[in-house]
Amino acid sequence: MADKEEDFLLGEANRAAFDHLTRWSLWPVMATLVTGPRKSGRSLLGRIFVRKTGGRLFDDAEDHDEEALFHAWNDAQGRRKPLLIIADRPPPQWQVTLPDLRSRLAATPHVEIGPPDDALIGQLIIKLLGDRGIAAPAELADYLVPRIERSYVSLIMAVDILDRVMLSHHRRMTIPLAKRALGEAGLIERARKVAE
Repeated sequence: MADKEEDFLLGEANRAAFDHLTRWSLWPVMATLVTGPRKSGRSLLGRIFVRKTGGRLFDDAEDHDEEALFHAWNDAQGRRKPLLIIADRPPPQWQVTLPDLRSRLAATPHVEIGPPDDALIGQLIIKLLGDRGIAAPAELADYLVPRIERSYVSLIMAVDILDRVMLSHHRRMTIPLAKRALGEAGLIERARKVAE
C-alpha cells in the first residue's frame, strides 16, 4: 500500500523539514539532508516526497555505499531532480571517508526533525492505535502525553504494548487498562515526573 500524505502528521518538530521539502524547486542545490530521531516519520516523509517529485531517496544514508551516494548527488544536479538523503546525524558526526562526497554533503542544505512535542505525541497515539484498529477514547492521549518518555521510539513501544494488551484481553481500551499495561512494562515510571 502506498504511503499517503495524511499518514504524516505535521507538528512543530517536523514543520521546518516539511516546509523545506515543499519548496524543493527553489533549492539552489538539488539535494537535501534530513536528520532526526528514528521513528520520527523521516522515511515516510521521504517516500511521499520522492513519489510526488520523481526524485531519489537515500534512506539510512550512513549505511549506503559512498560512491553510489556521490554519483546520485551528481546525477541529481545534472537532471535537476531532487535527491533526499536521510540520516541519523549530519556529517561530520557521520564519518564520510570519500573526500568528494564529503565536500558535496557540506554544500547540501540540512533540515532536522526534532523530538515530538505534546501535541504531536497526542496525535500520534490516537493515529497509531487507530491504524491498528483500536478505538481509543480521546482522553487516553491526554492521560498518556505527560506520562510517557518524550521520544518516538518510546511512543511506538507504548502503542505496541497497548496493541498486545488489546489482542489478549479482547476489551475496549480504557485509561485504567492502559495505565496498568504501561506501568507493568515500566514505560510510565521511566517518564518525567508528573503530579497524579
